[in-house]
Amino acid sequence: MTPERFQQIVEAYGAEPRRWPQEDRPAAQAWAQSHRTEADALLAQAAGVDAWLAADKVEPPDALLMKLVLDSAPVRQPTAPRRHLWWSGAAVAGVGLLGGVAGAFAVSFFVLTGTGQQAHEWSYLTSSFGGSSADWSDE
Repeated sequence: MTPERFQQIVEAYGAEPRRWPQEDRPAAQAWAQSHRTEADALLAQAAGVDAWLAADKVEPPDALLMKLVLDSAPVRQPTAPRRHLWWSGAAVAGVGLLGGVAGAFAVSFFVLTGTGQQAHEWSYLTSSFGGSSADWSDE
């Protein structure tokens, strides 16, 4: 135990050894026994602070203060009934159903009219893997 560590313990936990950390207590008490003058000065100063802190008393609040606090507390609003929550689920289901119907209508329209089966022979749709519309063999 060093004098600095003993001073830290006394300043942090007070003059009463039972409040000191249990792992440091035996070493601190042994240091205080072997260095009485230094330890007594630190312990006397800490005892004064301990007495000052112990003298502080907090009185319970009076009835008027408690009434003012309770009256100023916010009132809890009732929660919305769950019967209105089903509308949001019905709206999502309706939008999904409408999208499915629109997609089925578009697919059936292209299948029945045959517009989806055009043969694309434009030069910008070809690639070198599928054959090219331009013949560059003479270059």
